[in-house]
Amino acid sequence: MDSLFETQDRILRSLNTNYERTALGQIPFDERAIMLLGARGLGKTTLFLQHLKKNFKHEALYISLDDIYFQEHSLYETAILFSQNKGEIILMDEVHKYPNWSIEVKNIYDLIPNMKMLITGSSILELEKSKADLSRRILNFDLPELSFREFLGIQHKLNLKNYPLDDIIAHHREIAESLLKEIDKPLFYFKQYLGWGAYPFFKETKYMHQRLKQTINLIIDFDLPHILPMEQHSLGLLKRLLYIIAQSVPYTPNVNKLSATLGCTRNTLYNMLKILQSAKLIYGLYHSSDDIHGLAKPEKIFLHNTNLMYALSERIPELGTIRETFFINMLESARHTVNYTKAGDFLINNSKIFEIGGRNKTAKQLEGLKNSYLVKDDIETGYERTIPLWLFGFLY
Repeated sequence: MDSLFETQDRILRSLNTNYERTALGQIPFDERAIMLLGARGLGKTTLFLQHLKKNFKHEALYISLDDIYFQEHSLYETAILFSQNKGEIILMDEVHKYPNWSIEVKNIYDLIPNMKMLITGSSILELEKSKADLSRRILNFDLPELSFREFLGIQHKLNLKNYPLDDIIAHHREIAESLLKEIDKPLFYFKQYLGWGAYPFFKETKYMHQRLKQTINLIIDFDLPHILPMEQHSLGLLKRLLYIIAQSVPYTPNVNKLSATLGCTRNTLYNMLKILQSAKLIYGLYHSSDDIHGLAKPEKIFLHNTNLMYALSERIPELGTIRETFFINMLESARHTVNYTKAGDFLINNSKIFEIGGRNKTAKQLEGLKNSYLVKDDIETGYERTIPLWLFGFLY
């Protein structure tokens, strides 16, 4: 226990709290148990540690569940000991690396009523059927990649507000003009964000894309086997599938051909696509949201964000795909449904159609379509139903 406290003190002393993600203010910390899911590198642990540093001193305990300490001690035993020493809240990091974690979390919740829990885990946990029913005990939240707004906050110390989608659609010109008073040359910063600004660890390294590739390897090689029963051969197939997709996004899958190329069955291919999507590495564009949960073929497959495109592509990514990937990522991260449509590029919330393009893109493809909008890159302000692409980075 002493070694765990020493680790916590060191982490809290070194923690930079100059900027907090939007999610920190949206999580109801008065709840007894909160789980934050998300891909590696998005700042789940930092977000919870910021909360502990601001609101607790010695009543909180940070534990990483891949620590060697848990080779000889159980999670429940640790919680009991901490409670007996007036502990109030435990931050359990990387819970997916602890066997039978859900059962012990359930026991802590039921048998130590004064103990609060903050839990981080991989987004892939959404695919796992837990051995204990935690739905009535734990509130789950998903942490997305940094928005363009959050990137500006971290990199350029700009404290800017976010806007709902309906406000951006109805008042985009006023919003853009207001933001331009605070942001000098937003299109310059926007290109930075598209290249390397979606993950908070861009502040830690000059080799962002190499670090991102290492993170992808850790997700597939280490996180996945802790959550899903997978053989080494299957992990290799996942990497190969991700590589194939990355070289030709947006990828239009031919299931029979792709299955033959990988040497796997159709069902195995569909399951691998689900895993990569749960790991926040790809995004499948379907006709309807119901198709995601079945064995339907996505119409197109995108990488999950633009930074992944630059990291994984063997050539300079195509500009049109960069724009579309950014748009999908921001809308999906802000909890809007994004579906395939033959009219325009994307159907949002089953009610609005968006066409994405550059400065010279026309609205010809949207003629006669109600609730349709043209989204343009390389413009600072829009007009009527033409909206600047960068503004969608302010959805959260």
